[in-house]
Amino acid sequence: MTDLKKTPLHENHLRLNARMVDFGGWHMPVQYTSIIEEHVNTRTHIGLFDVSHMGEIEIKGKDAFSFIQQLVTQDVSKAKVGEQIQYSLMCYPEGGVVDDILIYPLSTEHIFLCVNASNTDKDFEWITSHKTTQNITLKNSSSEYVQIAIQGPKAKELLVLFTSTDLSKIKYYRFTQGKVSNISMIISRTGYTGEDGFELYVPSQYGSTLWDDLLEKGQKFQIKPCGLGARDTLRVEMKYPLYGHELSQTITPLEADLSWTVKFSKPNFIGKKALMDQQTQGIPRKSVGFELLEPGIARQGYPLYSLQNEPIGEVTSGTLSPTLNKAIGIGFVKPTFSTIGQELYVEIRGKKVKAKVVQTPFVTRHK
Repeated sequence: MTDLKKTPLHENHLRLNARMVDFGGWHMPVQYTSIIEEHVNTRTHIGLFDVSHMGEIEIKGKDAFSFIQQLVTQDVSKAKVGEQIQYSLMCYPEGGVVDDILIYPLSTEHIFLCVNASNTDKDFEWITSHKTTQNITLKNSSSEYVQIAIQGPKAKELLVLFTSTDLSKIKYYRFTQGKVSNISMIISRTGYTGEDGFELYVPSQYGSTLWDDLLEKGQKFQIKPCGLGARDTLRVEMKYPLYGHELSQTITPLEADLSWTVKFSKPNFIGKKALMDQQTQGIPRKSVGFELLEPGIARQGYPLYSLQNEPIGEVTSGTLSPTLNKAIGIGFVKPTFSTIGQELYVEIRGKKVKAKVVQTPFVTRHK
């Protein structure tokens, strides 16, 4: 336990009697009360999440834009500087995914990246290994930030109490550099839950006090601190991919149903040729959402079969949806079995349980 990393909010979680677990080398809260209660509260009121384990990498210099362009699948030149966030992927030459990331163009010479916690060191090494110009500097700034996510239909009402920034001007996948509780920070509006909400990139020394203040003033909005358990069930309901599940070194963006993030029209980027070849030849598997038609819970790694008992893929994520009160999952199947309404089997502990491919996201995103 002593070797686990801790966020600056660690003591706050202990005071709230959170159930703490090892999450990718971090000592993180998985839940405070119950996963279902925290999930439902995020959908109906506000959930407060510590996501400070996520990594932050900064690219500065006059070649910052041209440098990041070579590393990611999106066309960063299309992002409005100082305003627009891009969801993108870094790929290996073979087309598999290094990581899925958020790109914040803070200025024409300053790119701010939010990367997955377990991939931070790997990502920084990958980015550094491709530096070919002296006109940029790279920095892993992860230890300098607390990242707090305020998610739910009442999120804006709460955050208004802490800032004079006009939050209505921060549209979905937009950001601004403003002040919350008189602290300068990045305020963004992305979210990983399907609810409206904001992410605050807070200088580390102010994180603990701000967390407590948000919980205190949020009581009238029925705020609840939420752990990684609810964060996962919320994202599965939206069919949002999670690295290590729907994305990995051996899974391409095209297979993961993320072809919209791949801009073949832009100049060369790492993995472009492999992805173009796969697009031409056709993908061997496709990510789909499914619901179980019989009792059971699908879990990562469970095999998927056709009704004729042919192996057709495997589950990458699964849960009992608190919103729908039914078992749902995400998995990869052969493209011929990806049609909406297609029935299939999930093998759960040796028993084949019937399921069907359904439209995703499983629940409607609240704006």
